[in-house]
Amino acid sequence: MKKSKTKMKQSFGDRMVGVCCYIIFILCALVCVYPFYYIFINTISANDLSARGVILFWPQGIHFKNYVSALQIDGLFQATFISVSRTVIGTVCTVGASAFLGFMFTQDVWHRKLWYRMMVATMYFNAGIIPWYLTMMNLHLTNNFWGYILPAIVSPFNVILTKTFVESVPRELQEAAEIDGAGTMTIFTRIMVPVIKPIMATVAIFSAVNQWNAFQDTLLLMTNTKLYSLQFILYQYLNQASSLKALANSSSGGNSLAAAASTAQTATSVRMTVTIIVVVPIMLVYPIFQKYFVKGIMVGAVKG
Repeated sequence: MKKSKTKMKQSFGDRMVGVCCYIIFILCALVCVYPFYYIFINTISANDLSARGVILFWPQGIHFKNYVSALQIDGLFQATFISVSRTVIGTVCTVGASAFLGFMFTQDVWHRKLWYRMMVATMYFNAGIIPWYLTMMNLHLTNNFWGYILPAIVSPFNVILTKTFVESVPRELQEAAEIDGAGTMTIFTRIMVPVIKPIMATVAIFSAVNQWNAFQDTLLLMTNTKLYSLQFILYQYLNQASSLKALANSSSGGNSLAAAASTAQTATSVRMTVTIIVVVPIMLVYPIFQKYFVKGIMVGAVKG
């Protein structure tokens, strides 16, 4: 009887711990989700109420005119095209370079340790913005779309993750391929790439998020408005929201000038609407790579 009571008490304790864990996880999830929910309900609520900070938990005076007006602002679609292009091309280039360099740093390469240490050193030492800008200018990467892509191709952090993952792959796979006469590129493309897909997906997430969220390179390198990224336009909106509300109103037609206060554009509605437009696309990337992410980051971060 004592043993059975002890088991019942232990089982009850386990259930209580489980309930507490679920409560904590739900609260943490709500804390993470609420900012996005708050922004969204303010974009579809009456703009006069949103500007006064009245909308906290439930939308009021629901309408979608903010999105219609935001999508009619000049340059938004061009900026979206630039952001999508740099994200896709930059991610593909970064993943390919990280996978190849991570693999090569595990091979018998001439002065491999020297090159690896020089690459790692760039994580800790930086010349600064001015030398970086002068380098980019001398390479003719100002007002050039490739200024978004080329500097981000080699990321030391991503290469280190990939190298560690490659080192966890059994060496016998490569040795068997070498016995069959496979060369370095054949081993990399046919043996390693299928095996290291988890870490490649992890690097893809990191690269895509960095490329999509970047705006400082646009600020420093681009004066051509056709090369502005979506994040840079958001940066401008956050700094000039008061004047841009007039732009949104005028670009949506003359009727908006006489619209009711509940649907007329405000600085708050412009900021929050464009924020949703910018954030939602990159959020859709995570479900695609989620099944690879945990395995890739765990195996790639800790050897053994």
